Amino acid sequence: MASEVDICNLALGHLGDNATVASIIPPEGSAQAEHCARFYPIARDSLLEMHQWNFATRRATLAQVTNNWSQWAYAYAPPNGFSDVIAILPPDATDDYVTIGSYTPQPFAVETQDDGTEVIYTNQANAIIRYTALITDSTKFPPTFVMALSWHLASMLAGPVIKGDQGAAEAKRCTQMMAGYMSQVKESDANQRKAVVEHIVPWTAGR
Repeated sequence: MASEVDICNLALGHLGDNATVASIIPPEGSAQAEHCARFYPIARDSLLEMHQWNFATRRATLAQVTNNWSQWAYAYAPPNGFSDVIAILPPDATDDYVTIGSYTPQPFAVETQDDGTEVIYTNQANAIIRYTALITDSTKFPPTFVMALSWHLASMLAGPVIKGDQGAAEAKRCTQMMAGYMSQVKESDANQRKAVVEHIVPWTAGR
């Protein structure tokens, strides 16, 4: 289990720094701690959005709200801690792909209203959402996510910590390392979930 400070020091270590940050909330007073406090949340949240992480995947029944857009039949409030929609499903769906000969995931749109609240629009009644949750507790991160996050954070820290052309080169190297870990993560996550994808031709669906 890695703490936020552990991940920040791992990122700094990737850059050849002494990596001795003791606190980022609040920052301990060093320049490195200040940079980590600024960039760590951005690196974490953006990495969560890059992939359908198994550890961050949740399922919930959506709460209906007032629908102000006639193009869609229903409007729902996103669940607490929502980061990104994976699928909108009917309440009786047992699989994300096929239910009783029909394609299960439903069309949807996510929009932000003038007051800043997000709304999920869909034509599905009593909709179920499968989504990526915004996980902030670093002790819940699996090792593969920690490594990918440390390199992602390192790419952001490279400019402020090293500066100049060398910093830009280090940022590029760290991004490449992060991409390598992401490839491993996607393969690992794929092995944790098995689903049968059936392609149903509409004119055969009723047979």
